[in-house]
Amino acid sequence: MALIERKTYLDRLVAWQNQHIIKVVTGVRRCGKSTLLAQFRDSLLNQGIKKDQIISINFEDFDASDLRAPKALHAYVKAHLATGKMTYVFFDEIQQVDNFQEVINSLFLNRNIDIYLTGSNANLLSGELATLLTGRYIEIAMMPLSFAEYLSAGKDSYVSLETRYRHYIETTSFPFAIEFNYIPRQIEEYLNGLYNTIIVKDILARKQINDSRLLESTTRFLLDSIGSRISTRKIADTLTSMGRKADFKTVERYVQSLEESFILYRAERYDIKGKQLLKTLEKYYVVDIGLRRALLGKKSMDAGHILENIVFLELKRRGYKVTIGKYDDLEIDFVAENENGTTYFQVSATVRDQTTLERELRPLQKIRDHYPKYLLTLDNDPETEHNGIRQLNALEWLAHPPQRV
Repeated sequence: MALIERKTYLDRLVAWQNQHIIKVVTGVRRCGKSTLLAQFRDSLLNQGIKKDQIISINFEDFDASDLRAPKALHAYVKAHLATGKMTYVFFDEIQQVDNFQEVINSLFLNRNIDIYLTGSNANLLSGELATLLTGRYIEIAMMPLSFAEYLSAGKDSYVSLETRYRHYIETTSFPFAIEFNYIPRQIEEYLNGLYNTIIVKDILARKQINDSRLLESTTRFLLDSIGSRISTRKIADTLTSMGRKADFKTVERYVQSLEESFILYRAERYDIKGKQLLKTLEKYYVVDIGLRRALLGKKSMDAGHILENIVFLELKRRGYKVTIGKYDDLEIDFVAENENGTTYFQVSATVRDQTTLERELRPLQKIRDHYPKYLLTLDNDPETEHNGIRQLNALEWLAHPPQRV
């Protein structure tokens, strides 16, 4: 299998190399975390680092099962440290190790150990490790392939950008599936297997959930509702009306589990005038449109909501904190904030109809500050400006992300 270089993530690891801070790569299963670490290890060897300076363990490998006990793992690492030189320690799927926090905390005391971790669950950084190592780790949040990374694979470089985008949303952004050459049955079987692995390993077993059918119903409801304002109470009421009795506390727990496994991302609502987060009616977006298609079928291929989902993920990849904007009774699709300030985005499949164009521009026109404002569409039109609001082709915007470390 040809490896797709995940340059954005790799550059971040290189930037933090040899610094006394723990590097934690998080993300949904099979998004490329292990491959990223392999590429980084190759970069170390290319720098002249010797193989005996690298310790690499994947805890999902049965060969590593004896090392899932904290004392055994600690003893193994101590016995294999390079004398008088930096040792690079890679722990893949570290959450498989019982009380791994104690091991990491102890190893971190040695300044000649450079630690890299991966994990497929957000709880990795919400418990004791975060408490023990506050200020001593950085998180690199990884996702499946962006549209730009998908294009770099070059599988269908001979066709138009529009056709390649259609392939991107009709197949999957998970890297391994690129090798299936757009064979729908193989991709669907792969995605269903991946989904079942996440549900069984990362949710049912870890959360000790017994009602797998209710979890399945909750998941399908959320995937069918990407880009729509919803609440856990609304989900519970809807499922109950469909014959799946559910209380909102249980649904809330299930939704949190889906977020923790990186299948779903939540976007809170933000009152732009009041400058405060709102506590109700957030939106949810799925980590991969192909996964959604595999579970729901072709009936849920709303072009506007799919594009909105992809733009949301791309903004997250570019390092923004992303919320849904509210201005009086109008909605701004995304308020994106980073160290450079705020940027506003509206997303629409098409605005060639004048009424639609005016509707999409109205919320941005109401905002009186001077931050950048964009309207992203699938219309293959030249860039246009509407009194300071830039209208761009979304595919061109997705295909050319800015460089960031």
